Amino acid sequence: MFENEQRTELGTLGEFGLIQHIASHFKPKRSDTVAGIGDDAAVIQSENRLVLLCTDHMLEGVHFDLSFHPLKHLGYKAVVSCVSDICAMNGKPGQILVNLGTSNRFSLEAIEELYAGIQLACERYGVDLVGGDTSASQRGLMINVTCYGSAKTETITYRKGAKPNDLLVVTGDVGGAYMGLQILEREKKVFLEHPEMQPDLERFDYIVGRQLKPEARVDVIAQLEELKIVPTSMIDVSDGIASELHQLGAHGKVGFNVYENKLPIDPQTVDIALEFGLNPSIAALNGGEDYELLFTVDQGHFDLIKNLPDMTIIGHATEEIGKYNLITATGNSFEIKAQGWEHFKHLSE
Repeated sequence: MFENEQRTELGTLGEFGLIQHIASHFKPKRSDTVAGIGDDAAVIQSENRLVLLCTDHMLEGVHFDLSFHPLKHLGYKAVVSCVSDICAMNGKPGQILVNLGTSNRFSLEAIEELYAGIQLACERYGVDLVGGDTSASQRGLMINVTCYGSAKTETITYRKGAKPNDLLVVTGDVGGAYMGLQILEREKKVFLEHPEMQPDLERFDYIVGRQLKPEARVDVIAQLEELKIVPTSMIDVSDGIASELHQLGAHGKVGFNVYENKLPIDPQTVDIALEFGLNPSIAALNGGEDYELLFTVDQGHFDLIKNLPDMTIIGHATEEIGKYNLITATGNSFEIKAQGWEHFKHLSE
């Protein structure tokens, strides 16, 4: 099956390369497996509906830093990241399983705080915690959430499906979670150097909240259903718009033009990006963990979407396969490279 004749470093593949490599060796054989590895969730046929399955894990020191990430917020965010994947399939979440790896440095009260966040997310999104597993860990805290959801056959949406001239739409605003992380890391550094100084986070409440307590866009899925709009392709923005754009383009065999002045960026994100010497558009394109939805729709839906307060048309699909261009206000065009977070690439740094 796997016949590599020499050692291959994971850093040369990256996260998506590794997924593609594994997926190439596991082709679905069961008739009820509708879609396997490669999308935001797996799809399984169950009588008259489609069951969605996805899983997401968070590792201490990789996905979160407990010096500034409260356990209650962390539990909430762990559920959100998985529910968001169900939303990205135009589906609705139902149940979750939680697997937990923890060391003896965590007390019962600490674990209860983590599960208080999980419980809050369950109530917020109408999902049930129905099981999971716990294990000892010698390398910090590990949380894994598996989410079960469902979708209608006629409205399920995959990463593939975008057609040339389809409108490219993003929900909410982007880049805030990334800039919130920059603030948290800066304040941590200041605190470590000057323990007598208390972190100054009050004026950064919005972007810090975007990082610590994001929300999954179940409301957008409900709104699309009400408007009878079925996206041609969709993905959630967990790794940054640029990376997600490449995913939609690769699966749909299209390119994209994105207009810089259309990117929805909150004023606080703009201010802090400039304070850090960053172009706000770079934060919007390459910052991850916004958990917004990026999707394409037929141009015929333009009038329905153009005035919706929480959806922004930022570009369109093109026939130039693999070409992703950022068009500036002056009409200049620059290649959009996928520079968001990608696991394993960092192992070679």
